[in-house]
Amino acid sequence: MSSLQPVRGTHDLLPDDSRRHRAVEEAAFAVARRYGFGEIITPIFEFTEVFSRTLGDTSDVVTKEMYSFQDRGGESITLRPEGTAGVARAFISGGLTQNLPLKLFYRGPMFRYERPQKGRQRQFHQIGVELLGVEGPQADIEVIAMGLDVLDALGLKDRVRLELNSLGDAESRATYRQALVAYLSARKDRLSPDSLERLERNPLRVLDSKDEGDKAVVAEAPLLGDYLNEPSRAFFQAVQEGLTAVGVPFILNPKLVRGLDYYSHTAFEFTTTALGAQGTVLAGGRYDGLIGQMGGPATCGIGWAAGVERLSLLLGEVPDPTRPLAVIPMGEAAATEALKLCMRLRRAGFAVEMGYSGNLKKRLARANKMGARAALILGEDELARAVVAVRDLDSGEQQDVALSTLENALGCYR
Repeated sequence: MSSLQPVRGTHDLLPDDSRRHRAVEEAAFAVARRYGFGEIITPIFEFTEVFSRTLGDTSDVVTKEMYSFQDRGGESITLRPEGTAGVARAFISGGLTQNLPLKLFYRGPMFRYERPQKGRQRQFHQIGVELLGVEGPQADIEVIAMGLDVLDALGLKDRVRLELNSLGDAESRATYRQALVAYLSARKDRLSPDSLERLERNPLRVLDSKDEGDKAVVAEAPLLGDYLNEPSRAFFQAVQEGLTAVGVPFILNPKLVRGLDYYSHTAFEFTTTALGAQGTVLAGGRYDGLIGQMGGPATCGIGWAAGVERLSLLLGEVPDPTRPLAVIPMGEAAATEALKLCMRLRRAGFAVEMGYSGNLKKRLARANKMGARAALILGEDELARAVVAVRDLDSGEQQDVALSTLENALGCYR
């Protein structure tokens, strides 16, 4: 393949694509700010240990999908496959314990080596939030409600549904783990090699397997919800009651799990069928053990992440909200004056495009195609009279406006 082609699993974001991406990111950030979240920007690459510690040595991301390499100093470096680990590392290395509770929003590119498909690339983009330092279910309710508000801001609220489950506390998961190991051990002959390895090291990871044979075994496995102790049941009940109180509808999905030990209590996903097969567009959960597992102080947390590409596909076309003015010079004498006029109007806060070539009809056609709000026509006659012919491209009405008062006259086109 030619080296002038993009690398497989990457793609260029041309203006229409980048406008959709920007709309997703800005809508999410606007909602996050209303909830009191500030933006954090972490490096695109970290020491590999940051991700191997947090994602687990048996996860597909660590074993199959991470872009890792040795730098010139011999350190193992990994392009970030997700956002939470970098935020947790920043919390620890930045000594932010005194800032709790901490509300953080992030966005940016992530990298995973996997089979490219619709809405999923090897370089992809995510938005996400993390709320650190709040133990009670109020944090879960707030973070989930904010996720729905982000989807609502994008006009997607009616195209998704919230699926909810509880992973319980450490005691509940330990009890469930024993039951799951017993069930899976009796069916070892039906498990894939990967799941046989996970059974020994982290059996909850088997529940996440994509292997069809494993899925058939897991379909009849014990449900974690049947092993919740009383404090875990009370916590989950409070989350459900809180979501109902703030008008967030949900359905219970007892098979929704997270395989890593630091996850606890609430797990959730917003899913849709609008992209064909049911897919997740925004997902998250509580991870009270993560920061402690990374070597930091015991700190509870909950968050979610969403794929920008997938949300962009749901969003469809996004019109450019900025409709420029088109300055159209007619004749050589007007070219320099038109350029000066463009700069003058831009510095006054207007978006302005220059109509470079062609007759008046062609230049007006181009102005209409770009969505211009008005055309400012400047020819020898207009120059002689120190005016500009302003044509409203929506109504077709045209009037001469004195150059000296142009900014005021164009105020309605901002």
